[in-house]
Amino acid sequence: MKRVEDARLLTGRGTFIDDHPPVGNVCHGAIVRSPHAHARILGYDVGAALGMEGVVGVVTGADVARHTRPFSVGVAAPIHYYCAATDRARFAGEPVAVVVARDRYLAEDAAEAVRVEYEPLPVVVDPERALEPDAPVLHEAVGSNLAGHRRLVYGDPDRAFAEADVVLRERFRFPKYGSTPIETYGVIARWDPLDGVLTVWSNFMGPFIMHPLVGRALGLPENKLRFIVPADIGGSFGIKTSIYPYLALIGFAAMRTGVPVKWIEDRREHLLASSSGTDRIAYREVAARKDGTILGMRFRWLDNVGGYIRSPEPGCSFRPTGNFVGPYRFQNLEVDASVVMTNKSLTGPNRGYACGHLYFETERMIDLLAEKLGLDPAEVRRRNLILPDAFPYRTPTGGLYDSGDYPAAFEKALELARYGELRREQARARAAGRWFGIGLALAVDPSVSNMGYVATALDPQFRAKPEYLPKSGAVESATVKVDPLGRVIVILGTTPQGQGHQTIVSQIVADELGLQPQDITVVDEMDTFTRVWSISSGTYSSRFGSVGTSAVALAARKLKAKLVEYAAHLMDKSAGELEFRDGAARLRSGKAPSYSVKDLAGRAHWHTQSLPDGMEPGLQATAVFGFTVSEAVDPEDRVNSSNTYGFIAEVMAVEVDPETAAIKILRYVTVHDAGTIINPMIAEGQIYGGALHGLGGALYEELQYDENGQLLTGTFMDYLVPTAGEAPVIDIAHITSPSPLTTLGSKGLGESSSMTVPAVIANAVSDALGPLGIGISELPITPSRLWALIREAKRKS
Repeated sequence: MKRVEDARLLTGRGTFIDDHPPVGNVCHGAIVRSPHAHARILGYDVGAALGMEGVVGVVTGADVARHTRPFSVGVAAPIHYYCAATDRARFAGEPVAVVVARDRYLAEDAAEAVRVEYEPLPVVVDPERALEPDAPVLHEAVGSNLAGHRRLVYGDPDRAFAEADVVLRERFRFPKYGSTPIETYGVIARWDPLDGVLTVWSNFMGPFIMHPLVGRALGLPENKLRFIVPADIGGSFGIKTSIYPYLALIGFAAMRTGVPVKWIEDRREHLLASSSGTDRIAYREVAARKDGTILGMRFRWLDNVGGYIRSPEPGCSFRPTGNFVGPYRFQNLEVDASVVMTNKSLTGPNRGYACGHLYFETERMIDLLAEKLGLDPAEVRRRNLILPDAFPYRTPTGGLYDSGDYPAAFEKALELARYGELRREQARARAAGRWFGIGLALAVDPSVSNMGYVATALDPQFRAKPEYLPKSGAVESATVKVDPLGRVIVILGTTPQGQGHQTIVSQIVADELGLQPQDITVVDEMDTFTRVWSISSGTYSSRFGSVGTSAVALAARKLKAKLVEYAAHLMDKSAGELEFRDGAARLRSGKAPSYSVKDLAGRAHWHTQSLPDGMEPGLQATAVFGFTVSEAVDPEDRVNSSNTYGFIAEVMAVEVDPETAAIKILRYVTVHDAGTIINPMIAEGQIYGGALHGLGGALYEELQYDENGQLLTGTFMDYLVPTAGEAPVIDIAHITSPSPLTTLGSKGLGESSSMTVPAVIANAVSDALGPLGIGISELPITPSRLWALIREAKRKS
């Protein structure tokens, strides 16, 4: 089924935030940003700006400090993060003031007239340097640049390493890169002083835990803060979770100036100061027997969150807790996780949140182990995979893998890639002097985050305090209603960003009610005043495919049960004698009469006295779906950090040009198990998108800074992203292991190959350059970086 959204979008009739003038006479905001990566703010001179034509007002960091509160953060350290810099700027591009004027041109001109007096301070951008005793400290109240640290131990890793035949160690570096959606951040805010209600329109994607965070920062009760998200968001890929500081900042500007304010971020601002994934320095150890059986691993990493830590960080360290071991059976693990602040821009969710880092490290270690033992990398993986009869499988870190057949998916990938033939081709290529390599990567694909995982950042003693409120859960709601002519409207608040929710929902409801998809109208616009929502609502963590679809199917089934009960009353039969089939309530015996949805809708709307006693008038049903496996972190730091878990198996063949170090992808096979696939075309699009996103981080994208904390890649001239020309042909296949936890057996798929591409291409390039002694431990693998490695290897040889 083709996407129903496309006709609207391709003809320019989408409703994005910049197309969305909800109020008349809206003024425009322009943000004044710090040019320094680290500087004390000594004062502001806004007189010239206020004297310019059309300027309504200026809000400074001093106003923010006086009238708002810092956001709550996910660690115990006393870090005060406001919606704008107050005492000092801690990264280049941090907001220090907002100018509000009649139009954007006037606002931008006036912003240049704002003068901020700074006292530059020493800068640190490297996380290892930031932890040295003489490093400049960003937050004096903390006393160091360590925002948080946890040591998690599962099983007996010391014994595993003591008994191992082989122990390997490696250092890895993962880059800081973002999502670059076509549409940047956008916010419109209106303050109603009579009702005391602040209404904020934005392209925020959730989770809506950020709603109470913003309310608390602005001193507003939640029933006086209204978030509205338009029908269309021009991409996000995780990055628009981090828009919430701007919701507070522009909302505050509207409250202070008394006029509605609109702010649309430009691309320079987005690259400079929106959000990105963390850059990480990691140290890995693996303990194994000589037959390749993994006994245990040790992880140690430093995640660089920039100038402040902000929610939902430190998810960069703990989001994949339940799947830390990936698809492998080993039970002994030690995790030493440090979250470090430096003078870089702030971080947050980015597609595959922390899993790209995790699997890059794990899968490289698997290949290094295979090389050390003289085994085929495929064989080492086979010997360690979780077997199908073990599901549902509880990982040592608390994850509950709901279903899967990992060996079958892996063998299917090897078969599709013709792995044996690729190895023979590699031998011929090496004999001819060509650098030809084959990479493998396996991953558990977690979806629908359990909000409780965030507490892993806090030690068990803190969580045991009586005043501490345990956290858990992942829910979504849907309403299905029938109009008098039997047409169906489905109401959601899932904030889609291009995933095709309208298409998927119309398919599900049409199947459940025996109608055609064109009979279903889907209204998917979030409004916290009118929708049923929770703190976990939104579209992130690939959650719609599991929790959103389940809520829709449940609501349709509740409505279907009501239709059957109504028809049974009209027939003077018991509901058990009827079934709902082919769009009508019918007797199971097959005898007449039958009542179609249209028949029942007309009667229910026009003749309410025909309803049975006790039945509420109206044909509608609302369902709220939640997972029973979402529990809080236990005292041993175990948590089921996601609710459904898919699987990915990938094979890639590459060739490296000896003159330019350019990497050419010759073959790329990816096999996914995401449970029930509802729409194969949309699933394929998500896989392609995830693969290209991962390819960007593996080969091209990095937000680079100089030693003064200045961003060097602030335009698309310098910050390279893969385009259609760089997109490889991908052979996609599926196996299906329906989830027993979701209504339709489906799992999430939206992040998918973004998690595995960095690992599979690093393994392929390492395999190609193995004869030179080159192994990839740092991303991105740019031609210049790879050329330097090749030159150095040749010099040493």
